[in-house]
Amino acid sequence: MDQSLNDRGWRGSPEGWLGAAYHALLESGVDAVKILPLAKRLNLSRTSFYWFFQDREELLAALLAQWREKNTGNLVKRSEAYAASIVEAMLNVFDCWLDASFFDSRFEFAIRSWALQSPDILSEVQEADRCRLDALARMFERFGYDPVSADVRARTIYLVQIGYIAMQTSEDLAVRMQRIPQYVEIFTNQVPEQHELDRFFSRHHHAN
Repeated sequence: MDQSLNDRGWRGSPEGWLGAAYHALLESGVDAVKILPLAKRLNLSRTSFYWFFQDREELLAALLAQWREKNTGNLVKRSEAYAASIVEAMLNVFDCWLDASFFDSRFEFAIRSWALQSPDILSEVQEADRCRLDALARMFERFGYDPVSADVRARTIYLVQIGYIAMQTSEDLAVRMQRIPQYVEIFTNQVPEQHELDRFFSRHHHAN
């Protein structure tokens, strides 16, 4: 057997340690993200952690980078994705709220809870908020909305969704899908056309 593969087996992997830290964060908060409990979760020795991370702070930084790349990165990308109309652009952003591979709401809640304990993490969250709001405002400006209107619409969209996350709202998917056309109309002042809705529902495997 290749020695490097054998070593990797008994030491774990950076992805494994990061995955364990992610689940601990979601389940019990940042105070649960500690090396010994993670080692027990992975059935690995505590010392194997240090093959991949210098210390707990480096692991926490990796968690934060993962959140930043996934949630902020994907929201910005969806706001910039090709769209023939503001309605289509809005539906592109809605992908984030319906597909956890784009935007992880539980991760978002956990990071925001962490920010209540740490001024540094609060600054990270505030920077993410600014970046996301700017991206949404630019999306509206791209379709001819004036800067003030674009800013207010961006804030309305974003703060509604953060409210969903903060309140840990559980909404039946069929109910949420039924509300999508009205959300789009309220946010954009444009009535979505059926073909735009059909494409959106189709990619989320929902029968309209």
